[in-house]
Amino acid sequence: MSALTETAAAPAPRAGGGMGQAVRDSLVIARRNLIRMTRIPEMLLFGVIQPVMFVVLFTYVFGGSISVGGSTDPQLYKEFLMAGIFAQTVTFATAGAGAGIADDMHKGLIDRFRSLPMARGAVLTGRTLADLVQTSLTLVVLAGVALIVGWRTHENIGKVLCGFLLLLLLGYAFSWIGALIGLSVRTPEAATSGGLIWLFPLTFISNAFVPVTGMPTFLQHVAEWNPFSATVAGARELFGNTMPGVPKTVTGAWPMEHPIWASIIWSVLIIAVFRALAVRKYRSAAN
Repeated sequence: MSALTETAAAPAPRAGGGMGQAVRDSLVIARRNLIRMTRIPEMLLFGVIQPVMFVVLFTYVFGGSISVGGSTDPQLYKEFLMAGIFAQTVTFATAGAGAGIADDMHKGLIDRFRSLPMARGAVLTGRTLADLVQTSLTLVVLAGVALIVGWRTHENIGKVLCGFLLLLLLGYAFSWIGALIGLSVRTPEAATSGGLIWLFPLTFISNAFVPVTGMPTFLQHVAEWNPFSATVAGARELFGNTMPGVPKTVTGAWPMEHPIWASIIWSVLIIAVFRALAVRKYRSAAN
């Protein structure tokens, strides 16, 4: 009885090895989540269907009705739209990241991980890396659909790839927000709702679907300082999809004048802040 008591009271083993150990542990968790995705293919399937529906609906329903640069040419709108759809897709993955972590918490899996000699933060880092891989696959499919409906780029392949990397950096940053939400709620359903409810105003009060020139003045300021808008504008610039009749900025906002740098700065800042908050929440929530 005494031996059992001593065993139960013994603290969980601590991880060693510094940064190398942290990287290895994160990759192990990422691999676990990727294997789980392959065994539940509907996760990826449903993640692709929604953005494809957005592409089709916006292209064929609104394509000839929305004026871009003084023209309602559907082809111009396709080139204006796609960067916004791509950015919306990578940010909406936030809800899935939050729901997955909330599900692990609900099932007690996080407590099992804490009993292992793992680096602090490896569980969350591995999860966000796996989500990044899933988002990358979704973007590949979505880009193919965009090409089918008529979207075209006008820059070299290097710049186009940098545009997608900019989008993925934003998606990775937002996955840390999803991680924090998933650790802060009690059920996966609440994490899904909490991960989406704030994304709709963020994505629609932006330059993603319509030029900000038609918005009220106060919304123009909000839209042009929106990190989502900076990424959309940066991706358009790298894709060669900027519209001649659409000004870079209406309010003189710095992020719209330098959208690529602004997008990188916003994304790195979001990662730094929300990773720290999520890891702190993970430690306290799993105790």
